[in-house]
Amino acid sequence: MAAPMKGQVCVVTGASRGIGRGIALQLCQAGATVYITGRHLDTLRATAQEAQSNGGRCVPVVCDSSQESEVQSLFEQVDREQHGRLDVLVNNAYAGVQVIFNNMNKAFWESPASVWDDINNVGLRGHYLCSVYGARLMVPAGRGLIVVISSFGGLQYAFGVPYGVGKAACDRLAADCAHELRRHGVSYVSLWPGLVQTELVKEHMAKEDSFEDPVFKQFRSVFSSAETTELSGKCVVALATDPDILSLSGKVLPSCDLARRYGLRDIDGRPVQDYLSVRSVLTHVPSLRWLAPYFPGFLRMPKWIMTLYASKF
Repeated sequence: MAAPMKGQVCVVTGASRGIGRGIALQLCQAGATVYITGRHLDTLRATAQEAQSNGGRCVPVVCDSSQESEVQSLFEQVDREQHGRLDVLVNNAYAGVQVIFNNMNKAFWESPASVWDDINNVGLRGHYLCSVYGARLMVPAGRGLIVVISSFGGLQYAFGVPYGVGKAACDRLAADCAHELRRHGVSYVSLWPGLVQTELVKEHMAKEDSFEDPVFKQFRSVFSSAETTELSGKCVVALATDPDILSLSGKVLPSCDLARRYGLRDIDGRPVQDYLSVRSVLTHVPSLRWLAPYFPGFLRMPKWIMTLYASKF
């Protein structure tokens, strides 16, 4: 089996389950040594054992990304054990999914103010902390890739105010860090997965009350064709092995775009759903949904339209 990342060292935060776990599995399969973080050692060990069965080496490290001392300790461990080498950092840790479910369809003033911290202490501040300590290893080496996991919620309203603000900030984090890192040969990108079949979303979909939730009623019809968690891992491997990665630094990279760029399919062989096709975009606009069947699947939403849509001016 090919091991295009053999000898490389990676850190994936929040890899006990979900997208982080899928990324760790694919990085190990590509031959890398992968440090994975989470708050519970038992689930981390389970992920590490599965990842190592595919190749590579997986090192579980208990780390709460909201605590700077624990983040610092993580990167000191990588520095010590890998002699200063760090090739890829994936900022994925996120502690707000259950909080989002618990406050679904509530306005921000109807939810506890602490929802902001629940979502963004790990899912934004923690990404910045890891970026600081990760860059301190990458910059002296003159190489490296940092990926922050974001979403379409950074462009339009989704799942409430703290979620959208946090995801928009993740996109900006990638752009601004890339600006300062470029002259040092280090790349920083924001990865937008599509709808993903994570364990938590599957569990929520199975609950009877989710059948009446308008958000999940919309997702239910397309969930069977949603991405597996390992597609994001395939995207990260493709980016990490791209010799021209610096040309993408600072950009928002949707998973469906990367699938087209690198010829990726999901791990079960399915083509990746193009959530930026005009047809797909229209299905999410109630007043225009009727138009969707009239557009061919290959016709994609131009990026300049998305840029105008997100314009603050």
